[in-house]
Amino acid sequence: MTRREDGAMSEENERPVALVTGGGTGIGAACCRRLAEEGFRVGIHYRSSEEKAKKLEAELAATAGGAFTIKADLMDAATLDEMVKQLKDVAGRVDVLVNNAGYNVNAPMLAMNLEQYDAVASVARGTWYLTKLVLRRFMMRKGTGRIINISSVVGHTGNAGQIPYTMVKAGLDAFTKSLAQELAGREILVNAIAPGFVDTDMTEELPEEIQQAILAKIPLGRTGRPDEIADVVAFLATRGSYVHGSVLHVNGGMYGG
Repeated sequence: MTRREDGAMSEENERPVALVTGGGTGIGAACCRRLAEEGFRVGIHYRSSEEKAKKLEAELAATAGGAFTIKADLMDAATLDEMVKQLKDVAGRVDVLVNNAGYNVNAPMLAMNLEQYDAVASVARGTWYLTKLVLRRFMMRKGTGRIINISSVVGHTGNAGQIPYTMVKAGLDAFTKSLAQELAGREILVNAIAPGFVDTDMTEELPEEIQQAILAKIPLGRTGRPDEIADVVAFLATRGSYVHGSVLHVNGGMYGG
């Protein structure tokens, strides 16, 4: 926490801070908006969507918590080290970490090459490393925190043409449960949210026939909205004090867990 020249504590650094990876678009952007409504100062992480992230930062400037943008490549550990240093300078704290960023390549297994697989899998590596850095630098020192991992229904059901992505998302749920056990006895809660098919750029890239086949499996008869996932994130970030090591399924009834 920093002090102004007059010696008073900076009000900005007294606000709780939520960092959302992949926060410039889709579910991540909805989480940023919702957490800002809850009074968090929101860190909007991005890798390549700078224009969208900056636009969202300007949008959230008028909220109680405000926002800032921060760039890093989850596939590059060195940039994550630098990002955490910047977080210390810019925010002074991280109370909530939303591991939302993901990457996907749509291709059947026999058509996918090793480089494509590594690109998808490396995001899981980056998520693990960033979480470690945030725990060590901020949450363990304070003794409290919330870690919320955004996985996916396909990590439980599988999905043709997305094998690396389904492997990563299933692993993220296992990461959630294991980390929750490692943090037993501390006030640092770890949970995952497994969305169903939500209206985002990623799902819009799916062929029309696949989208229709998916809709046929959803009892509610529609895809989800990003804000519906963000509402659950806000619950875990601000309430949910007895929810730990859980995977919450938000999918319109297509999978019950």
